[in-house]
Amino acid sequence: MLKRLLPLLLGCACAMLQAAPPLSDTRLHELASDPFWLALGHYQRDRLGGWRSHVDDDAFFFAERGERDPAAELAATLAALYREPGLADRHPQCRFPARTRWLRERLILNDLPQPQCREYADWYAEIAPHSTVLVFPAAYLNSPSSMFGHTLLRIDPAGIDTQGSALLSYALNFGAYIEGSDNSILYAWKGLMGGYPGLFALLPYREKLTEYSRLENRDLWEYRLNLTTEETGRMVEHVWELRQIQFDYYFFDENCSYRLLELLDIARPGLELTKSFSLTAIPADTVRAVEQAGLIESADYRPSREKELLERAAPLSQAERDWTRRLAEDSAPLASPAFQALPTGHQAQILDAAYRLIRYRKSGEERDEASARDSHRLLQAINRNPPPRLAMARPVPPENGHPSRTWQLAFGNREQRSFAEYGLRMAYHDLQDNLDGFPLGAQIEIAQLKLRQYEGNHWQLQQLDLANIRSLTPHSALLSPWSWQVGSGLERVIGKGRHDNEQLVGHLSGGIGSTWQLDESLVGFVLATTRLEQNEDFAAFISPAAGFDAGLLWRNPLGNLGLEAGADYFHNGEVRRTLSLAQHWEIADNLGLRLSARRELSQQASPASEVSLQLRWYHY
Repeated sequence: MLKRLLPLLLGCACAMLQAAPPLSDTRLHELASDPFWLALGHYQRDRLGGWRSHVDDDAFFFAERGERDPAAELAATLAALYREPGLADRHPQCRFPARTRWLRERLILNDLPQPQCREYADWYAEIAPHSTVLVFPAAYLNSPSSMFGHTLLRIDPAGIDTQGSALLSYALNFGAYIEGSDNSILYAWKGLMGGYPGLFALLPYREKLTEYSRLENRDLWEYRLNLTTEETGRMVEHVWELRQIQFDYYFFDENCSYRLLELLDIARPGLELTKSFSLTAIPADTVRAVEQAGLIESADYRPSREKELLERAAPLSQAERDWTRRLAEDSAPLASPAFQALPTGHQAQILDAAYRLIRYRKSGEERDEASARDSHRLLQAINRNPPPRLAMARPVPPENGHPSRTWQLAFGNREQRSFAEYGLRMAYHDLQDNLDGFPLGAQIEIAQLKLRQYEGNHWQLQQLDLANIRSLTPHSALLSPWSWQVGSGLERVIGKGRHDNEQLVGHLSGGIGSTWQLDESLVGFVLATTRLEQNEDFAAFISPAAGFDAGLLWRNPLGNLGLEAGADYFHNGEVRRTLSLAQHWEIADNLGLRLSARRELSQQASPASEVSLQLRWYHY
């Protein structure tokens, strides 16, 4: 009888020895309110009180109400850490190494079971985290998911600066998980409404580098952070806990940049980097927040393929650019007497430009036999006659640009009636805004509201933009990109409205055309436009129009000047024309002053003129 009871008694004794230590309610809530525990659970104060985790996956929680109860989740985690060690890689200690380490240290848990976490140990050893780099691929207007740029982290092993290449590092990325092939409109809508799950991914850095600088021709900024090896390791520990764990993904707030700020709060508790981003988390703003937190040690700039090609072609004459295009189409003329008669130094620059042009044209495409042959011949010629090293000026870094959100206060006059105007733009930049850190000719405006107050305390909605995007990229000697624009929302136009012949209309508009670099600081553009408008002055519910939009952008000592003329020719015979002029003064990094004048003409109303002076305050 005793022999039968002995194993049972021993098992009970072991169970007692392996039970989680009891915690008083006071101690439990003290630990559950610790900033590091809240960061591990991605908890945030709910607007209605209490807590809510950003994690939208039951597999991340042990407690039934763990998503909203940090204390219950802590108690359930503590109990789970004492489960049977034979679970090995499935043991909670193996699944949640960051939670385990923190609880072990805070509660001095010397009696924890010792499961064998081989899968985690092998994964961690392969990454070998030593230091961290924040990577910012610059904005790319031709991709809805990349219009504001993107951020990711690079995890480097030891000795990367002196012995190895960053191509051997790992990229830590958060992004929307998309099944199937949604078109751009559906992608944008789902991204705005949280229709995609967001997942963390850790992959070789060389793959991400190729994707951004080669496929999308985006500049890269790499910011080495002053995180210690211990801090980097603590962050990577938590990344293991987030494998295949889903978050809701939103373009403007719970996006790639916001999630990486959460990881940095894990690495160095107490930073609270996400507190400033309750409404939007624009990547450039988050880089600025990291800089202001004192985390950036140094910064490196990697120009895109397009920038390198244009820099190499800049000193070439028109005849030499013609040779560049010819050799990029067919390398056979390399041996021609005409090419061989060129000075050796000039040949070297032409060869390099032709090779870069082939690579640019084939970005994102499978290499065909002809281009592979031409590339090989050009490389051989470059090896025999190498060009001078390409030295590119470093542009203003994106974190030095103006913050993305803009408050606007204007005073003006329209047809002898004075007004005050109050505006807010959630993001991001227009053609005349402070230019440092932004390319000339790029505009992304999202969620812009303008309210106008006329004399007599008459208030009206003047403008409500959902989106207003313009990409005015100049033609160059070797490249001829399209310029385009798209916009939608509500705006006041000249018409039969009750106040100063203004009518509030809804519209969806777009345009495509070309832009030219007329001078170093002057560009001109012409676009053919289309417009769908809902206007109470028109008989039809929706009225289409075709037209044009043309103008000049001049970067001058005061700031940016824009001159623009446009016309819309509606199917019902209405013709609406506008002429506008705006000079923007950059009076501080986060302040701008803009003087604007506008003339509107219509067949349905008398001409109207408007002038205003607007103060713009940028912040996030």
